[in-house]
Amino acid sequence: PARGRQGKLLSPARRRRAVEHACRELGVSERRACRVLRQPRSSQRRPRVTPNDEDLLTARIVALAGEYGRYGYRRITAL
Repeated sequence: PARGRQGKLLSPARRRRAVEHACRELGVSERRACRVLRQPRSSQRRPRVTPNDEDLLTARIVALAGEYGRYGYRRITAL
């Protein structure tokens, strides 16, 4: 292909998109697409939930890591 490879289907989100694409473009059933792409159907139907405070936590961890440069990730996240 002209665009090159898109990479492996490792994350459930990428597999979810691949299953949706197969169903839409190829006209196969969701069950068939999940079986071919090795995506559990329960993962396919489960909605993705993102925590509201994820960006705030990441910013705080980065700030603490800058302040305490020699601390490891376990100690930073404990703070």
